Amino acid sequence: MNRHTRPGVAALLLSLWLGPLHAQESAGLPGTAPLERRDEWSREMLAGISRFADRELDRSVTARAARWQRDLSSSAAYARSVEPNRERLRRLLGATDVRVDSTLEFVATTQRPSLLAANERYEIHAVRWPVFPGVYGEGLLLQPKGGVRARVVVLPDADQTPESVAGLTVGVAPGAQLARRLAEQGAQVLVPVLLSRDDEGSGNPALNRFTNQTHREWIYRQAYQLGRHVIGYEVQKVLAALDWFARENERGPRVRLGLAGHAEGGLVALAAAALDPRVDATLVRGYFDSRQRVWTEPIYRNVFGLLREFGDAEIASLVAPRALVIEPRAAPALPGPPAPRPGRAATAAPGTLTSPEPEAARRELDRARALVGPALAGGFHFAATPDAALASLWRALGDPAPAPSSAAPAAAGASDAATTAARQLRQVRELERHTQRLLEEAESVRLASFWDKVNPRQAKDWAAATRPWREQFRQEIIGHLPVPATPPAVRSRRFAETNSWIGYDVVLEVAPDLIAWGYLLVPKGIAPGERRPVVVCQHGLEGLPEDVINDDRNARAYGYYKAFGARLAERGFVVFAPHNPYRGRDEFRVLQRKLNPLGLTLYAVMVAQQERVLDWLGTQPFVDAARIGYYGLSYGGKTAMRLPALIERYALSICSGDFNEWIRKNASVDLRYSYMFTGEYEMFEYNLGPTFNYAEMAALIAPRPFMVERGHSDGVGADEWVSYEYAKVRRLYTRLGVPERTTIEYFDGPHTINAAGTFDFLHRHLNWPKR
Repeated sequence: MNRHTRPGVAALLLSLWLGPLHAQESAGLPGTAPLERRDEWSREMLAGISRFADRELDRSVTARAARWQRDLSSSAAYARSVEPNRERLRRLLGATDVRVDSTLEFVATTQRPSLLAANERYEIHAVRWPVFPGVYGEGLLLQPKGGVRARVVVLPDADQTPESVAGLTVGVAPGAQLARRLAEQGAQVLVPVLLSRDDEGSGNPALNRFTNQTHREWIYRQAYQLGRHVIGYEVQKVLAALDWFARENERGPRVRLGLAGHAEGGLVALAAAALDPRVDATLVRGYFDSRQRVWTEPIYRNVFGLLREFGDAEIASLVAPRALVIEPRAAPALPGPPAPRPGRAATAAPGTLTSPEPEAARRELDRARALVGPALAGGFHFAATPDAALASLWRALGDPAPAPSSAAPAAAGASDAATTAARQLRQVRELERHTQRLLEEAESVRLASFWDKVNPRQAKDWAAATRPWREQFRQEIIGHLPVPATPPAVRSRRFAETNSWIGYDVVLEVAPDLIAWGYLLVPKGIAPGERRPVVVCQHGLEGLPEDVINDDRNARAYGYYKAFGARLAERGFVVFAPHNPYRGRDEFRVLQRKLNPLGLTLYAVMVAQQERVLDWLGTQPFVDAARIGYYGLSYGGKTAMRLPALIERYALSICSGDFNEWIRKNASVDLRYSYMFTGEYEMFEYNLGPTFNYAEMAALIAPRPFMVERGHSDGVGADEWVSYEYAKVRRLYTRLGVPERTTIEYFDGPHTINAAGTFDFLHRHLNWPKR
């Protein structure tokens, strides 16, 4: 059944098992406006978030100015003034690992020499150079036979081989052979291979798990969680090449350094030039545009928080006053990820690539010129043709007189498809091993940055002591979406009545285009002036508020939720069952893509929604605002870890069917249940690994009561890893002197609400007697 058409059908089923509706069905709660009966609040919520994100994406262009303090008085003053922006870009791109000393090495075997081809002007060698321990850049070196007139790194598109831009591939147009043309002019040229859009290496043969994710997405997913990025990795390979060039310059001759890149290579070249002032001139082909629709592009271009500070024009402004040539050459047109082959799961994120429109590229370059002023923008050039682009680059490299073309180099060694495929897989596996090492080191980083720095040993001091980390979690991981200070506009209608409670459908205005929606169950028999505790009962992925109160034992929802919201209302708790916007498959996942460039996540929206809900609940005469707990299953368990960590008004939290060694769950390529192998591409949270695992999130909830509900047969994780992570939580509460405030309940069952120990926990810590 289509989940978007289900509410109307489900409402009918609800009416059947709830019994006759009250005669005054439309009557709402006092102090609220009437709410018309509608079955599409979920879709309206998603549409509103989309409109909000679109508006913020447009607004980001002008809002970026507040993050820059440019001093245009001189080149030196300008460089100093933008250095903080340069460092922030470095962190956003994950180009933060310390590089090793880079020495170029020839790649040869007993059957294949490093020398692949030569002519009267230059030789072509297979080479590699170290970047990090165990990680190498690989590609081709085009070495002039005479004097070196410049040193240039040429970056092909992800689906081009170095051989194709060096003139070693038959059938490639001469205009595309950029490395060859530069070598003909006497440049020493290094051509790295980029991770491709193939999927051959995207999986784990030991687990027999394979995906249709491109190599770029495969590395992006695991790296993103650990504060790294496939873009940053490839930038680092370029910077390591520049390290070698710089040493060659020290030995002589001292010549200018350049970068040139096409399409994906253009992206990397632009970013590398922005980060490294050693680059004298840069040519970007087939990549330069406003990035307002980056969310439609492949997910490996998703950079958290980028558009708050940087579009392509702002990145270009970090290149000034050095030379930057923009050529709007056609880029690959890609409708999406590779089609899944037999034996490969269709888990890749959607995303398309199109060529930037020449006028759009020109407008963005004009915007870059306006940012830095005419005195510093003299090196910015727009080139309409490949020849004009090459001539502009060559002039910027200090030699205005190009030499005539030479004959194609004659092949000297083999460079076949098997060799290039093996090289590509080496690049994938090296970055995979490097990232998995970072995964192993993440716990030590968290120990040093969090646990070793928070000193209080008393529960009363803990919340204040952890406030800086709570703000870090809010600002850097989840994102902060401020809500208006005015009381929310609320609409409601009574939709159901049982012998124990009355149910209200409630919609609250959060901010322009943003709503909160849920079901409020009010127990019968509340005495005048009596205030009851509240349990926020949270559904999981693709769920709806009705799922947590659906008592139809034949319904799919009952198998997961056991109508736990209705059961708690029968026990006398006020229950609020909010709708969270993780519904609609790619429809909601694309919202995460829209929000990420703004430094926001869907959790930021949920925090804002819940803040408004709590504001309103606190005004109800039957609610005790000091006794509101949160209890969520599955994706609701994820929110149970994050929302109460940030919203201190929650008196307790229960995480059901989700608590985990969360960083491994996301980034490991060795766990069968890892999100590396699933289609839930929205799960990955930038830089979460070195900062907050679930134990650290629980520490932000402490010393408030916290519980985990875990079924032995729940496939979301393994008992061993769940126990390992929870042991840190138990230790913390014990050291704070409040061990009774935390517990974990194991039960012999699957991914479901167990409603045993958790109900006791709610009664005890929300101070409500059992009935």
